[in-house]
Amino acid sequence: MQTAVTMSRKNQIVVPREAREKLHLQPGQQLLVLSKEDRIVLIPRPKNFTERMSGLHREVWQAIDADDYIADERDGWRK
Repeated sequence: MQTAVTMSRKNQIVVPREAREKLHLQPGQQLLVLSKEDRIVLIPRPKNFTERMSGLHREVWQAIDADDYIADERDGWRK
């Protein structure tokens, strides 16, 4: 989806209906604003950040034994 919006004199924009419906946004819901070099990204604020982040990039750790990884890291500190 790509929709153009216009910023008002009060620096406000309206999130298009299609985007609100797709993301199930409700009036009063908070959005996180990420400012990048050439763009602005709006993300619905999670109700619980811990639950939202849980399991992220799980596939990276599937082939790694956690105990071995921690032992290697600790060995690196001692050197």
